[in-house]
Amino acid sequence: MDMRALIGDNLKRYRHRAGLTQEQLADLSGFSQFYITGLERGRRNPTLITVYEFATVLGVSHVDLVRPTRAWLKAQSKAATASRRTAKATRRGAS
Repeated sequence: MDMRALIGDNLKRYRHRAGLTQEQLADLSGFSQFYITGLERGRRNPTLITVYEFATVLGVSHVDLVRPTRAWLKAQSKAATASRRTAKATRRGAS
């Protein structure tokens, strides 16, 4: 499970629910819009304190930002299955 992607997806979802743009979230949180973009794309590695601060601004629990949704788990499962199939096909082709 890629926690960076999970946190980024949840951050974006809760930001949208709050009706905020990345710029507005940046103003409220004190983090740069560039940093928020990186988080939402799963390219940044937030600290627990950062997760807590975003949760506070968004009015949710810090746990909400790290909790996988059913849809997220389903997408991860499909990606893992596809990866295993690709690896299996590659091994068969190398034989």
